[in-house]
Amino acid sequence: MKVPDEVKELFKTRGLKKVKIEENDGVFDIFASDHETEEDVLVRVVTKSRFKSDKISVEQIRNMCKTLEADKKIDKGIIIGKGLTSSGKKVLEKSKIEWINLDSLRTFKIFDHFLVPVHEMLLEEEAEELLQKYHIKKHQLPLIKKSDPAVKAIGGKPGDIIKITRKSQTAGEAVVYRYVVK
Repeated sequence: MKVPDEVKELFKTRGLKKVKIEENDGVFDIFASDHETEEDVLVRVVTKSRFKSDKISVEQIRNMCKTLEADKKIDKGIIIGKGLTSSGKKVLEKSKIEWINLDSLRTFKIFDHFLVPVHEMLLEEEAEELLQKYHIKKHQLPLIKKSDPAVKAIGGKPGDIIKITRKSQTAGEAVVYRYVVK
């Protein structure tokens, strides 16, 4: 078995670089690093589960939580699969792990569409410069939900600031900033 191509595309979108891959019975653990933030990320891709529907079980989520707690070098966890069991959803809500539906990665590549502008997450330093430049606080920026497909694609979470660059007929290029909320 190999890592699905959609996961490789996600790595490009998020700017992640593979460091090491381990495969164990349909579950891939990809240890990666984010070259911008220098965070170490564990991406677990579940292609095979003990359920017929191949949903991610609560056991798999708990195992990933244990792995993240044991390895202090890993800053972030992402789990990718075809779905979650109901008990798995409850455990996931209480953890720091981000869940991505593998089927949604397969159906539509959001940034390939001509109407979707470029979305970038600002680093902490860039966000501080922006806020100081305009003498504002984060919550004074226009809001964007964390459930927005583009925000989900780049891995935005509440508290982040997103820079959106659009093509404009009058200005050539228009840049707007959005504050990510629940």
